[in-house]
Amino acid sequence: MPIINLKMAKGRTIAQKQDFTQKVTALAAETLNVKTEWVTVIIDEYDRENWATEGILHSIKFGEGFGGDGTE
Repeated sequence: MPIINLKMAKGRTIAQKQDFTQKVTALAAETLNVKTEWVTVIIDEYDRENWATEGILHSIKFGEGFGGDGTE
């Protein structure tokens, strides 16, 4: 039974997460030759103030509103 753990910054809509998890599930099931009901997807979301790239917190690097609607 595949368990897929997705880690991403907060800000995506429920519709975006639903669409993404459906696509990831379908691809995993096809690639691994398992039933879709055997695939589990867990989403861990992080505040941008708790995520850094190049040593700069994303809340500072991109601003507080960045990604709020799921886009740049």
